[in-house]
Amino acid sequence: MALDGIVIKAVINELKETILFGKIDKIYQPEKDEILINIRSNKNYKLLISASSNNPRIYLTHHTKQNPINPPMFCMLLRKHLHSGKIINIYQPSLERIIVIEIESLDELGIKSVKQLIVEIMGKHSNIILVDKNNNKVIDAIKRISPDISSKRVILPGCKYAQPPSQDKTNPISINEKYFIQSINNANLGELTYKFLYKNYMGISPLIAKEICYRAKIDDSTKIGELNEIKIKSLSKEFMYVMDLVRKENFTPNIIIDTEKNKVVAFSSIDLTQYKNLTKKNFTSISQTLEEFYLTRDKSDRLKQKSSDLRKVINTKLERNITKLAKLKEELLEAKSKDKYKIYGDLITSNIYRIEKGQNEVELENFYSPDYSIVKIKLDPKLTPAQNAQKYYKKYNKLKIAEMTLQEQITKTEEEIKYLENILVCMENSSDIQELEEIRDELIKEGYIKGNNKNNKKSERIISKPYHFISSDGYDIYVGKNNKQNDYLTLKFAEKNDIWLHTKDIPGSHVIIKSNGKNVPEKTILEAALLAAYYSKGKMSSNVPVDYTERKYVKKPKGSKPGMVIYVNNNTLYVTPKIEEINKIKRVE
Repeated sequence: MALDGIVIKAVINELKETILFGKIDKIYQPEKDEILINIRSNKNYKLLISASSNNPRIYLTHHTKQNPINPPMFCMLLRKHLHSGKIINIYQPSLERIIVIEIESLDELGIKSVKQLIVEIMGKHSNIILVDKNNNKVIDAIKRISPDISSKRVILPGCKYAQPPSQDKTNPISINEKYFIQSINNANLGELTYKFLYKNYMGISPLIAKEICYRAKIDDSTKIGELNEIKIKSLSKEFMYVMDLVRKENFTPNIIIDTEKNKVVAFSSIDLTQYKNLTKKNFTSISQTLEEFYLTRDKSDRLKQKSSDLRKVINTKLERNITKLAKLKEELLEAKSKDKYKIYGDLITSNIYRIEKGQNEVELENFYSPDYSIVKIKLDPKLTPAQNAQKYYKKYNKLKIAEMTLQEQITKTEEEIKYLENILVCMENSSDIQELEEIRDELIKEGYIKGNNKNNKKSERIISKPYHFISSDGYDIYVGKNNKQNDYLTLKFAEKNDIWLHTKDIPGSHVIIKSNGKNVPEKTILEAALLAAYYSKGKMSSNVPVDYTERKYVKKPKGSKPGMVIYVNNNTLYVTPKIEEINKIKRVE
């Protein structure tokens, strides 16, 4: 899904109705590829413009982000040229994914000048460019494009601005039905019909191309050569109808949602009729539509970007510990066979008169065995029989000591693996940057990564919020997203008779049911168990074991890592955390 030319036209239509002739008040740059402009018109508006490679977009927003203490250079440049400026024009060249916002402001000499803020929605090539309209020269861009990056189109201060190369597509709102039918008849007969539409006509995405075909009762897999006269006429009729809606700016912003998967499937400014079995949500504003879709998606992408370095460090340490554990267990297995080396020493000592220096091995009766079975013992020919016996005694004593220490090391390494796996689950459960920062601070404190202690002290004063659900019986359920929240919920927030839940022997979140001094119903415990399983490493599994007990039976061992606890007097439930079941549990935003 992406913003096509038709959605862009709807956005421009809305911007003209709201911010045209408005005054630019403040400009921020919360991300390296994103700007937020406060505009005073008949009321205050916030215009979000992003040149993100994954989620380029432009719309009016109600949300704000934390801004950097020191504004980036591009932000400072925009403030210099556009602050207090008046928006005098907003337009889209043809149906291209380009938005031009013209701003009139006073230059350094107090003379009126017009600057163009050009937003190019072009996937990974998206950009935000400030151009002087008087000479059509680039003042600067949020992404500078040097000749080393692109020899075809350079975007640098002082260069002449030129639009992205044309794809030789036809503007669909400027043609008639006769032209359209003629283009169908001249098309490649083997090409899929919906692909023909978006490849030949400007502003049409694969989604809208499929919508036109669906309305014309033509299957996605139908090729141009398979269209008869009736189908061509039907396709032409629906194509012209949809383009007439665009031409007249008669938009119907809507989102298609797969409620079972809790996922947005599609969005458009044209009414989507092709998704009969899914839920449609209509909006009065295209900005509301885009915000509903992009807010969650962009946050998810930003979180993934921010967490990638942390994830890499944790995965590296986890792999090392898994390798270490396998080696320790191998050594322990050998240590458990220590007694045979003492027997070898005893047998050599008892038969020392029968053994000569230089032998490679010797066969002796094992008097420790009931049947005096023969044992073949390897010898070092360079050593005397007595020295060979001492060598086996030393190996026995070494393994005896090792057996005690190896078990301690194995337990410690298993705890380390469990902790690191839990950190990965915490990162998966994090829903905002603050929660990731809390994980980073924890890892710095625990010595896994290097960091600034000052930042640690500052972040400890900020407590992010756990997930909050309400069961079907009306009980509050809280789910920790990271170890800081887990420790807070279990050790500070919960009362002794509240119910504590956690997946059995599986890294995951601490879950608290507030009992309010009552006996918690089984249905509420089951719902909380589903949440515990869903926010754990076992979320994709079936029959996930979840332990639950009263909070008073949960303790944190002295010196244990964050989020690590022990508990007793527990019961176990087995649940399968299906997303449709999770979605039925009421969540408090």
